[in-house]
Amino acid sequence: MSSVLYDAPGPKARARSRAISIVGVILVLAVLAWLILAMGAPKTSANGAVQPGLWDATRWDVFSDVQVWRSLGGGVIATLKMAGVAAVLALIIGVLFSFGRTADHKAIRVPTAVVLEFVRGMPVLLMILFILLVFSTGSYWAGVSALAIYNGAIIGEALRAGIQSLPRGQREAGLAIGLTPLATRFTIEFPQAFRQMLPIIIAQLVVLLKDTSLAFIVGYSELLRVGVKNLPDFFGNRYLFSFFLVVLAIYLAMNLSLSWVARFVARRSGPKAGKLVDPEPTLTPKDPLASVRGGYSTGDAGGQGPA
Repeated sequence: MSSVLYDAPGPKARARSRAISIVGVILVLAVLAWLILAMGAPKTSANGAVQPGLWDATRWDVFSDVQVWRSLGGGVIATLKMAGVAAVLALIIGVLFSFGRTADHKAIRVPTAVVLEFVRGMPVLLMILFILLVFSTGSYWAGVSALAIYNGAIIGEALRAGIQSLPRGQREAGLAIGLTPLATRFTIEFPQAFRQMLPIIIAQLVVLLKDTSLAFIVGYSELLRVGVKNLPDFFGNRYLFSFFLVVLAIYLAMNLSLSWVARFVARRSGPKAGKLVDPEPTLTPKDPLASVRGGYSTGDAGGQGPA
């Protein structure tokens, strides 16, 4: 079993790769354990007295309180609510940007390119503050609008690249059968470009989910603000590190799940590795004696069927 570019690894190569992966995982876990122990080591003051370290200041008894998990669950729901609405709007804005960037008329293409580059160059946090202060939208819609506009610009560029990577004959064929340029772009080119760029789009949506934490600055009660601001203020700062670790684990679970979806989509939407496509179908050869037999072939059940 081999692919076009390289031969499939043999048993020794697979065993060596598996051993290297196991050693790498062990090293990463050892480094994480060392960091936690180093952060929790007792500190020594100037007079030689031992002070409690960060690990000693960590408390886990607070997680027996049901209200803590309800608050964290509310933060997760608020985060997903902002990310979900922003993702839908970002896809719509991305489609509009891609159509504008690939338009035939300069009057549409050039202003779209200027707006897109301006949006891509502005920090997301600055955009959130600008929308909140200028339009007085509230913290939720300020975060949703900024995330949708910024990520819509990135998705629009990805879709534009996908459209321009298609063979030129796709568009010419659509125009030849009487479709308008917009109908050709929407019904022929765009579905192919969207499928081709779907892994990149999903990866950008992972970034969008992480960027919801920027709404912490404008007072939106998403997961980060609930975990490292609201709960420590209520239960005390001695629980800050505990809440930080739990919030980190929740973010990792959500982002790694979306990353797995992106890899799954990339495998399903990409070409099949190791399989070559026959450029021409194999045709069944005709019986050279069919004309001699008077147009009859011997392949039928009775031996006298028409060819």
